[in-house]
Amino acid sequence: MTARVNASIEPLVQKTIRIGPVSVAALTRDEAITGLHRIITRGNHAKIAFANAHMVNVAYDNPAFANALGEFVVLPDGIGVDIGARLVGGRSFPANLNGTDLLPLLLKAAPAPLSVALFGGKPGIAERAAASLSGLAPQHRYVVLSDGYGGDRRTAEVRGKLEANRADIVLVALGNPLQELWIHQNLGSRHCGLAFGVGALFDFLAGEVVRAPPLVRTLRLEWAFRLLQEPGRLWRRYILGNPVFLWRMITQSMRGRSGKSG
Repeated sequence: MTARVNASIEPLVQKTIRIGPVSVAALTRDEAITGLHRIITRGNHAKIAFANAHMVNVAYDNPAFANALGEFVVLPDGIGVDIGARLVGGRSFPANLNGTDLLPLLLKAAPAPLSVALFGGKPGIAERAAASLSGLAPQHRYVVLSDGYGGDRRTAEVRGKLEANRADIVLVALGNPLQELWIHQNLGSRHCGLAFGVGALFDFLAGEVVRAPPLVRTLRLEWAFRLLQEPGRLWRRYILGNPVFLWRMITQSMRGRSGKSG
């Protein structure tokens, strides 16, 4: 069953490209930032995810996750989904809207001070990430809710804090699919304006993981840089996962052409 899209996010998902089981928004950077700010200023609520090739593979294998993403504005992250878009739709996404670049821009461009809550990561990492964000956009108030450990007890604490003090933005760093499922199950309009699943963002901001140099990012090879940094953890995602993703996109493309010719 496909989740119903709430009215507040409809302007952001009017143009999408279907990448496997995931509908990914086709937006420029300015359209994304303006639309997300509008949700906050109107007191609405939206859930935001960033789709790379790995996430799409997880969604193929996890129907509950794919269904949950129907409630999200899903933004394109990386060259994998861009290749997928060209294969299945004949066009690229207007922009690479990965969270590591988009969220600092969103905070810097905010028309008014915001409350930003951080949840997840290893102990101490969220605090360092908050300090980094404060340096980038000091006009906002940053609050660390908890690290990513503690299970149901910690979830109850985080929900309680947000119910007592609604945040404009909540950043959840639990890795996917856990972070998106957690947002889907636990956060709504009473808790925050925007809820983002941010993956490794806290690690980048805290300096735990080194970001690829600008030239590598321009060449869209950041995935290869990360693989060289953490081969033991990431080799399955990239060495095995990328060919699986490409095969799935080719299969989807072939099915689309067959349907048109039939």
